[in-house]
Amino acid sequence: MRILSREFRLQDVTVMYLTALAALMVILVASYQAPSHITVVELAPPDSKSSDVTPPALPLPFRVLLDPLGRLQLAWNVSYARQEVYMELKVAELKHGVVLGMSDRGELTDADLVLLWDSGSKSYFGDAWSDSEGKVTLDSQQNYELIEAKWKSGGFYLLFKRPFSTCDPRDYLIEEGTVHIIYGLLDQPLASPEQLNLSRIHTGLQRILMLRPDTPAPALPPDVQTLDVVAPHVVIPTQETTYWCSIHKLPENMAENHIVMYESVITPGNEAIVHHIEVFECSPDDGDVPQYSGSCDNKMVPANLNFCRHVLAAWAMGAEAFYYPPDAGLPIGGPGSSRFLRLEVHYHNPLLISGRRDSSGIRLHYTPSLRRYDAGIMELGLVYTPIMAVPPKQHSFYLTGYCTSRCTRTALPRGGIFIFASQLHTHLAGRGVRTVLVRGGQEVEVVQEDQHFSTHYQTIRVLRKMTNVLPGDVLITKCTYNTEDRDKPTVGGFGIMEEMCVNYVHYYPRTQLELCKSHVDLDHLQKYFSFINRFQGKEQCVCGDEGVTEQYSRLQWDGFATQVLDSLYNTAPISMHCNQSTARLFPVSLKDVCQSPPRAYVGSLGYSGFNQLPRKKGRLGLLKALNQPHIITYAQQIDG
Repeated sequence: MRILSREFRLQDVTVMYLTALAALMVILVASYQAPSHITVVELAPPDSKSSDVTPPALPLPFRVLLDPLGRLQLAWNVSYARQEVYMELKVAELKHGVVLGMSDRGELTDADLVLLWDSGSKSYFGDAWSDSEGKVTLDSQQNYELIEAKWKSGGFYLLFKRPFSTCDPRDYLIEEGTVHIIYGLLDQPLASPEQLNLSRIHTGLQRILMLRPDTPAPALPPDVQTLDVVAPHVVIPTQETTYWCSIHKLPENMAENHIVMYESVITPGNEAIVHHIEVFECSPDDGDVPQYSGSCDNKMVPANLNFCRHVLAAWAMGAEAFYYPPDAGLPIGGPGSSRFLRLEVHYHNPLLISGRRDSSGIRLHYTPSLRRYDAGIMELGLVYTPIMAVPPKQHSFYLTGYCTSRCTRTALPRGGIFIFASQLHTHLAGRGVRTVLVRGGQEVEVVQEDQHFSTHYQTIRVLRKMTNVLPGDVLITKCTYNTEDRDKPTVGGFGIMEEMCVNYVHYYPRTQLELCKSHVDLDHLQKYFSFINRFQGKEQCVCGDEGVTEQYSRLQWDGFATQVLDSLYNTAPISMHCNQSTARLFPVSLKDVCQSPPRAYVGSLGYSGFNQLPRKKGRLGLLKALNQPHIITYAQQIDG
């Protein structure tokens, strides 16, 4: 006997199915249990804030504001004994959670994350990661350890720690150099972290030097004086990026003093906008420098400002005060020195805040009681010249500059010099910088390295251990570039779209050696242009009749031209610039002016790369020539 009609039965089944599905979702959300390895955070309501601050296991001397509004602050300390970093994240207004992470270049994808979230009923803390699309997943290996999570005066504080290295392939390796920090706030509960995609929430980026030297700061002398070099009450422009330059004059008849420390002076309220600051000494040969205060990119900038390049001080967001070693100080004032300084302040104003005035800058601490040694600054790397170039569409292309043994043997004292700090420098395409010390044909020490380098975060970095450079040693500076977004070659030069490869090393005792840099020999570069043009079927070659920049631009940048140029840079003779502080060359023989780079240090970037070149017309002759002991055979071969 049929009790229900067919139509009624289908309607009933549909209603029952939807009701059961809704009930199941409610049960799943209400009964969500975090994995056993996730920490459940018991949070008291904000209105039960306590003024009692529990001291952490370590003091947290390093701190930086993460967002332009100052709602997030990161403080940290480093334990080299435990190989751990202690971090405290302060959130002024916590809603439903916060995410903090590290990635290679500040990307939201493939990032190592620490996450605090609430599911609507409970709060959780855990280690997570994002995939290639920004989707978040809890990590099966939890390497962030929660120490404390509570409301205190000023907001919510999250204290945790993590090892430098975790052996987890999804975790970021904390090492020397720049660390790109990403952050974001959660505006609604999450049933699980897998519901979160970083690309769908408001996030930001900040850069820091996480690993800092653990040596105590030396005491300042009792007769120390200060000089503030600050922006002249500037109205910060309502644009995202501004470089503001101003000229400052030292006190009249200032005798020689030693700078023994400097620190930043940031206008209150602008801590999240003032990104980095540099002070340069002008050339003493230029006499008076006209007063100027305005954009560094303004076409009305006095030409003399281009000669204010001698770095005195550099600070970037999150950096601490810079102290000179107890036996050394940087000379300022006195006969033969310039009376003029150039201040450059980088403002980062992504929220386009208007009407904000600023008088930020650098406070120099100096003493008339001269220390035992004058400190000096020496430039290592590549000469500022279009002779060196990076081809377009390159993921990683390397340029190397040499300070050769002949130069150090000629210019350094018998006991050598001691490098105690350095400032790495490239322009927009730079991705990494590394300077090594070579002695007796062997690499013996890494002076400074930053494989996550950013041109937007350049500051003087104190070495954990001073490097002693002896006469006859070699210093090699290698830079990594990425030009995947460029269609034309990038040549060396002073423009921001051109490139540099420099390490400004701070050392003592000061010598007359101020610049120890190189570039590939121009004659051999012209041989390269001639060969590639003929190889690419161009019957007429204007090599030598036009500038190097134009010759680079005329080439067809295929894989062959790029690989030959790379090997040329690493095997051809170099032109060595071994300059005194007067800009004159040291008295070296002609052999020093054009010499082959140190073969023992070329390694895999040398001849072996030619084995992979495509078999096109002329390849065999070129390979045979390049494998000769002396590269000059290369020029003779392609001439024929």
